[in-house]
Amino acid sequence: MADLPKGSKKLLNAWAFYDWANSVYPLVITSAVFPIFYEALFSDRNHYIDVFGTSIKNSALISFVTAVAFLVVALISPFLSGIADYVGNKKSFMQFFCYMGALSCVGLYWFCLENIYISLLFYFLGLIGFWGSLVFYNSYLPDIAFVEQQDAISAKGYSLGYIGSAILLILNLGMIMKPDFFGITETVGQSAAMKAMRYSFVTAGIWWIIFSQYTYYFLPKGNKNADRKVTHHVIFNGFRELKKVWHLLEGNNALKKYLISFFVYGMAVQTVMLIAAYFGTQEIAWESKTEGTIGLIICVLLTQLVAIVGAILTSKASSKFGNIPTLIALNCFWALLCAVVYFITLPIQFYVMAGFVGLVMGGIQSLSRSTYSKLLPETEDTASFFSFYDVAEKIGIVIGMCIYGIIDQITGSQRLAIIFFGVFFVMGVFLLKRVPKKGVLNP
Repeated sequence: MADLPKGSKKLLNAWAFYDWANSVYPLVITSAVFPIFYEALFSDRNHYIDVFGTSIKNSALISFVTAVAFLVVALISPFLSGIADYVGNKKSFMQFFCYMGALSCVGLYWFCLENIYISLLFYFLGLIGFWGSLVFYNSYLPDIAFVEQQDAISAKGYSLGYIGSAILLILNLGMIMKPDFFGITETVGQSAAMKAMRYSFVTAGIWWIIFSQYTYYFLPKGNKNADRKVTHHVIFNGFRELKKVWHLLEGNNALKKYLISFFVYGMAVQTVMLIAAYFGTQEIAWESKTEGTIGLIICVLLTQLVAIVGAILTSKASSKFGNIPTLIALNCFWALLCAVVYFITLPIQFYVMAGFVGLVMGGIQSLSRSTYSKLLPETEDTASFFSFYDVAEKIGIVIGMCIYGIIDQITGSQRLAIIFFGVFFVMGVFLLKRVPKKGVLNP
């Protein structure tokens, strides 16, 4: 383990590189290959399956499982963050969730409808692993970077994530389209393409574990309390940390108002991104299943590549116009996209929309993270503060995914759900206008 000073270029790059490692999960599992694989499993079932004692639409089922996973993360992250700050070992927690998520990706190789409960468990644990590790990853930002460095390094992290995950997805696309070239052959009851998709889940898990080692080598273990030992009192320490942070929020008007606005628009951003691939598989009029598979993966790749540009442009815009005005502009654009998506039916329209989504996807994520980091008071307990940020995001996703799942289950259409989320972006604009724009939020 290296011991590098705060602001060190090597330390900043090592922190950002974790995005390169873990971003294969949201791309391969959440956005591209798994949704196509999951939809293909229902080709003979008309999108419905009997599970948990009722008939549930497949996309609604995934949304509900996702909501429960985020609820678990929201409940345990404040508790774990308090412990991590107390004993100074948040890197160990980050590694635990990383490995759990990566191994769950490998477990998805055996995903099947015949064993739907254990299959959903792997999906469930993968979500918890990914988002749980982000709680501690995000909390490192104010520890390793000075205020003036945080916008740029946050954007660099997302950019590295988009590049790295795109490389693996291109490899996976090659495996799916040309399985013979990779020695993948058809087996009884399973096409070569479906088998290649299963191998894609394995590659995502392996990629995540291997490349995260560079980050772990350079990141510090935690704060200066590493000599503290875990006792039964630590169980209550997490709640004491939450109470302390809550009181500090009461005295920080800018941070409190920003968290409220982030809760509202963050719910919409993450939910739309989580269900976009399922929208593409069911609502777009692809000419064939093959065209749908290729088209959806190309759209996801396009989104990722454009998101790199979007994250960089957003960082520059925040330097010139300020964080809050830039976030307001991004929310306006998102609201417009939600309105337009309602009318999209053709593949070419979906391609164009994917490009626009990519332009604002990376920007709003990276700028939201760095804006919150700038608003934090001087403290060593950054993990506890960032747990509030993550809890706000996770509870928002729980609500968003439940809203989407209910609308999808009742109406059988995802279009109404997406148009509904446009309202939350509009609300986000009004709430962001109430956040004070002085100090670090100005250029």
